[in-house]
Amino acid sequence: MTGVYLFDLASQQARYLGVRQATIASNVANANTPEYKARDVVPFADVMARTGAAGLAMTASTHVASEEGRIPTKPVTAADAWDALSTGSSVSLEQEMLKAGEVSRDHGLNMGIVKAFDRMLKAAVRS
Repeated sequence: MTGVYLFDLASQQARYLGVRQATIASNVANANTPEYKARDVVPFADVMARTGAAGLAMTASTHVASEEGRIPTKPVTAADAWDALSTGSSVSLEQEMLKAGEVSRDHGLNMGIVKAFDRMLKAAVRS
C-alpha cells in the first residue's frame, strides 16, 4: 500500500483548476469571435488516471459507489449550446459561467481540506 500525499494531490488539483479557469476565461473573451470553438479541459479524474496515480480501492460495497450508476456525458457542440450567437461561435456564456462557478467551488473545497489537514499536522506536532 502506498501513502497518500494530500498536499501533493491538492497542489496538482490547484494547478488543474488554474488551467481550467484560464480556458474558461479564454472562451468568454472569444465569445464574439467568428467561428470560435469553445474548449474545456478533461476532468481531473482523467488527468490523475493518466499520471499513474493510484485509484480508489473498494474494500466494502458501501465505501465507493460503482461506475454503473453514473450519468454518461458528451461534449457540447455549437448545435447543443444554450444560445446561438450571431458569430457562429460555440461558446455559451451561461455554460461558461456555470463552469466558472464549479471551479470556484472546487477551489474552495480544495483549500478547506488543505487548511484542515494543516491544522491536524500542527496539532500532532505540538503534542
